[in-house]
Amino acid sequence: MKLVFAGTPEVAVPALDALLASGRHEVAAVVTRPDAPAGRGRRLVASPVAQRAEEAGIEVLKPVKPRDEDFLARLREIAPDCCPVVAYGALLPKVALDIPARGWVNLHFSLLPAWRGAAPVQHSLMAGDQVTGASTFLIEEGLDSGPVYGVVTEDVRPTDTSGDLLTRLAFAGAGLLAATMDGIEDGNLQAVPQPVEGITLAPKIQVEDAHVDFAAPALRVDRVVRGCTPAPGAWTVFRGERLKLIQVTPLPDRADLAPGELAVGKNNVYAGTGSYAVELLWVQPQGKKPMKAADWARGVRIAAGERLGV
Repeated sequence: MKLVFAGTPEVAVPALDALLASGRHEVAAVVTRPDAPAGRGRRLVASPVAQRAEEAGIEVLKPVKPRDEDFLARLREIAPDCCPVVAYGALLPKVALDIPARGWVNLHFSLLPAWRGAAPVQHSLMAGDQVTGASTFLIEEGLDSGPVYGVVTEDVRPTDTSGDLLTRLAFAGAGLLAATMDGIEDGNLQAVPQPVEGITLAPKIQVEDAHVDFAAPALRVDRVVRGCTPAPGAWTVFRGERLKLIQVTPLPDRADLAPGELAVGKNNVYAGTGSYAVELLWVQPQGKKPMKAADWARGVRIAAGERLGV
């Protein structure tokens, strides 16, 4: 088939690579979000997908909005059979959805209908799911509600961050998307409507969602930290300044600390929760680089009774 691939961040690159490597389909063009400011100089930088496409000599389309007439006209000229999508980052209007003969097929990082929305991996971790995965489905006007072509599953490991899990799903999902394209071309793969039971939503994680409540149980604290790492970053407050929490580990055998109360050992820092304590392993003070929690504690000289979240 002739394909136009739509995607923007690094997590979409493995799927583009898989389609380029298959040799079975022609990736005629790539659609991605416009260049965005990055780095200290805030200079405009092309998306990871745009950079990969340019390396491969593929035409790159960067509409400000996917309903822009110039973009729609070019898409009609290319006349793709199908448009595979991975984390493109913009809502596709019906006028665009109607252009490819076999539609737009999205690779979504959850087992649909669970976790429809922008942040499925983060919400899956924060909810304590033990198994997640990726799905390919035919895009329709509803939010991630179209019929499903295929799925792959992935076990959630006890120390997974959203970054860890998303990386594994990006590669597993790349193979699934390529296989889905093959099945659509062969005519032996039919999309199956999603069940009406089990629908959960995964909206974008806001900064306030990443605020760690130390009155919550230790497992909840751990899940929020892992689910919000690397972005947007779990955080609390210490001495009136924001402190990012990068890695903690629950300690079921220690329950002598009040919620948020800190205790410092020779090379360890502990914080109480609503159940048992957690050990702080890596933190990032405001305006500084990530550091081991023990090094941070030595620098700030924590006093007896001081708490996080105050």
